[in-house]
Amino acid sequence: MIKVLFVCLGNICRSPMAEAIFRQIVKEKREEQNFEIDSAGMGNWHVGKPPHQGTRDILDRYEISYQGQEARQIQEADWDQYDYIVAMDEQNMQDLEAFRHLNQQVVVKRLMDFVDNPKEQNVPDPYFTKNFDYTYELVKEGCEKLYHFLKNEKK
Repeated sequence: MIKVLFVCLGNICRSPMAEAIFRQIVKEKREEQNFEIDSAGMGNWHVGKPPHQGTRDILDRYEISYQGQEARQIQEADWDQYDYIVAMDEQNMQDLEAFRHLNQQVVVKRLMDFVDNPKEQNVPDPYFTKNFDYTYELVKEGCEKLYHFLKNEKK
């Protein structure tokens, strides 16, 4: 089983979007039994809340389920539970480095690191930009490339 945790700042926009999109990709490939997928935030501001309305709106538009998602903060235990921790931007990466000593085996990368010649190195936070469409476009591409990377990596 491949265990993937998506991380952004507050776990209401980008990382739950990535979690939902990645779940959809895995479901379409009939690979649910081979993956464990979750998301978390660096901060605790939104713990227990559903994804941001903008994230829900765009996922609804593309008929991608986010049912049951609630924001949570990353925990030390996540470093032992997940194989891949996928950050949305460089600031998330820097913040995750504070946890690095917990488990050196975890692969920690930005989502756009899986994309050849990405439009952006970091996925912009639509909480601030308000551009959920552009964030969706980047996250979808990143999740598709991540899936292919993981399937090829585990062969």
